Amino acid sequence: MKKGIHPEYYWDAQVICSCGNTWTTGATVKVIRVEVCSQCHPFYTGTQRIVDTEGQVDRFMKRLQAAEAYREERERKAKLRRSPERPIEDLPLEKDYIQALVEAGYQTVGDLLTQMEKDPKVLVDIKGLGHQGFIELRKTLRKEGFTLPEAADTIPV
Repeated sequence: MKKGIHPEYYWDAQVICSCGNTWTTGATVKVIRVEVCSQCHPFYTGTQRIVDTEGQVDRFMKRLQAAEAYREERERKAKLRRSPERPIEDLPLEKDYIQALVEAGYQTVGDLLTQMEKDPKVLVDIKGLGHQGFIELRKTLRKEGFTLPEAADTIPV
């Protein structure tokens, strides 16, 4: 062995755990600090404890919460999308058709479905909507997931 190139070896190096347990061993440093030892490690103790030295559990929990919030928001939007309380302005219809429906006093999809159930001919007679607009309205409502009353299909268009 060459002299002067090896670190000094301590036969009585002190190991100190974060739980308070200490013991002596041989090492190239005088004091060794550790976070987990055989006295506090879950594998040896049989207790349920999360050993997180780099914040991985916190990051995982944040991602989990963000995913849950995203899922809830998506479900809320999907529910609102098929709700009869949905405003007519949110429907993907031409602006002229929407304006004609609003001017005729219809505000929500529920209003339209109620009118289709009672007398769909009234919707066809709205100035600015007509037969073509009524056909587009039916197509759009079906595409958006709404169930139309039978009376909406019986009117001659």
